[in-house]
Amino acid sequence: MSSTWIDQVRSSHNLQLAATAVASGLLVGSAILGLQKAKQQHRVSDLKSSIPDLDKDENVVKINDFGGAMQDASRSTKEDERSAALAARARLGDYDEELILEQLARNRVFLTDDGLKKLRNAFIIIVGVGGVGSHAAAALARSGAGKLRIIDFDQVTLSSLNRHAVATLADVGTPKVHCLRKRLEQITPWTHFDCRNELFVGSTAEAQLAPWADGHKPDFVIDAIDNIDSKVDLLAYCHKHNIKVISSMGAGCKSDPTRVFLGDISTSTDDPLSRSTRRRLRAKGVKDGIPVVFSSEKTAPGKAQLLPLSDEEHAKGSVGELGVLPEFRVRILPVLGTMPAIFGLCVANHVMLAISGYPHEYLPSKSRDKMYDGILASLQGSEERVARHLSQDPLGLRIPITAEDVGYVVEEVYRGRSVISGLASRLALTRWRKPEAGFVDTSIAGQKSSNIQIKDLVCMTKDEVVQHEKLVLKGDKTPEEVYDVKVVKLVEERMKEEAKYRDLR
Repeated sequence: MSSTWIDQVRSSHNLQLAATAVASGLLVGSAILGLQKAKQQHRVSDLKSSIPDLDKDENVVKINDFGGAMQDASRSTKEDERSAALAARARLGDYDEELILEQLARNRVFLTDDGLKKLRNAFIIIVGVGGVGSHAAAALARSGAGKLRIIDFDQVTLSSLNRHAVATLADVGTPKVHCLRKRLEQITPWTHFDCRNELFVGSTAEAQLAPWADGHKPDFVIDAIDNIDSKVDLLAYCHKHNIKVISSMGAGCKSDPTRVFLGDISTSTDDPLSRSTRRRLRAKGVKDGIPVVFSSEKTAPGKAQLLPLSDEEHAKGSVGELGVLPEFRVRILPVLGTMPAIFGLCVANHVMLAISGYPHEYLPSKSRDKMYDGILASLQGSEERVARHLSQDPLGLRIPITAEDVGYVVEEVYRGRSVISGLASRLALTRWRKPEAGFVDTSIAGQKSSNIQIKDLVCMTKDEVVQHEKLVLKGDKTPEEVYDVKVVKLVEERMKEEAKYRDLR
């Protein structure tokens, strides 16, 4: 039967044409699919090749002695070159003012002509242009900020792309400051940029926060640094020199946008970076007066957190050698890409309102100076009673503790709570252990002073202090005999933690 069908095909001209058409169709279809697959592979190859190969010498980035990236930032496309040329002309005034005002129309009607003018004439410095800083810079440029100095030593990496405001795959391996300038020039070509591909440290603050070339002093500084030493140096310098500054606290490991607040640094809570920053600033005499963006979100089971380095990493030697710079981060901090953007936009929002004069009011500082004075007076009384109990004359006794010290111990060391009960009201400070009989120094004629130090103090409620004074300071018991293991361990942990900060005071 099959031979009969084949004979019919051979003898039928129409069937031969049909068979030829089917075969041709299959051949063309295969060719099209093959071409599409080849094009797809070519596009993937192009995409991969556009990402710098870190194995090649020309793409290896080194850090110079000043903290800047030793890399050519001139890689550009013709589109980049056209945008740069347009920006250069716009900054020289060769750009229609009506077009600028049209682009800024929504901000103009919100801030008023006078407010927008102030913003357009402003000089703002942004230190750190990663996830937070890049969004702050982009928002300020889009809103009309006239002069932006951006400072960052780092380069765009693939992992930066989940949170950076403008970086693309083509920017991977290039300095963040030049990536940001190049992209923002395509949006607001009239904005003046001063790019500093440098690491910010205390010794370079004067040069990096210096006036613009025309003598214009910075109207505002934005701290978007994630290195604690640099952050504290920047904030302390600005506070000392009366430069307006706003700081972004930790956005890492945060996920709840309803817990993001803007307020005085003294109100920031539940954030390790904020707590560490506050403690170091207190050591430099700065306890409040700096606005910060922070999250009050608490950690919980199942939430992201920064885990300790593994034993294997510690076994390799000094963990400091794992970082890109000394004392710099050596672990990958879990970051949800949306949270740095929220922090950055909050920072930019504050700067715009403050510069333009738009009404704004946030969480005020705690203003607990009266409470600290009361705690200091209570501690003075306790020392006098203990001195009298140990047969030493308490008349004229002085203690080397100030109200600033009281605030530091209560707020930063003991988190504003009693170490015994965890209560946060009617707080007081007292010695943890009974002093030796000769704790009053009378070596200077006419002066008596207690040898009490910050490291000796614990925070309790007033009622708990009365009991502690009776049993420990005047009695014969030790804290270990009075309190359970959990309380003693907590005190030891807090005292050990405070010792790490002692050299900074």
